[in-house]
Amino acid sequence: MRIDTTNRTSGVGRGNAAGRSGSGVDFVPAGGGAPARVAGTTPMQAMAGIDSILALQSVEGPLTARKKAVRRGASLLDLLDEIKTDLLIGRVSADSLDGMVAMLSEMRERSLPGLDSLLDDIELRVRVELAKFGRFPPA
Repeated sequence: MRIDTTNRTSGVGRGNAAGRSGSGVDFVPAGGGAPARVAGTTPMQAMAGIDSILALQSVEGPLTARKKAVRRGASLLDLLDEIKTDLLIGRVSADSLDGMVAMLSEMRERSLPGLDSLLDDIELRVRVELAKFGRFPPA
């Protein structure tokens, strides 16, 4: 066998096979005239982008959590001020006490023991005042 050229064979080329002309017969699968189309992955990529954005939005940053805690603390202080005013007048509103119990029973961070102890004492005092009205909210 005689070798006329010294060109080496290369790996898979980058060129487009459709642009090349050859003398061979094209491969056609049996049973079909036109090749079946494969769905692209573009919609899945778009959904993955939306999912990641929604996941990032659901994560609270330290500033968001702090703003939320400050807002909650300010509303608790306002409600305590209302109750103090009602106590000085001599008529305590059971509705404001119920609101205070609802706010105090929300989930706390339990990160500052002194603050948690103070909030527990306030909640106990509010429950005592509600018991005077015959109301016993669930713990």
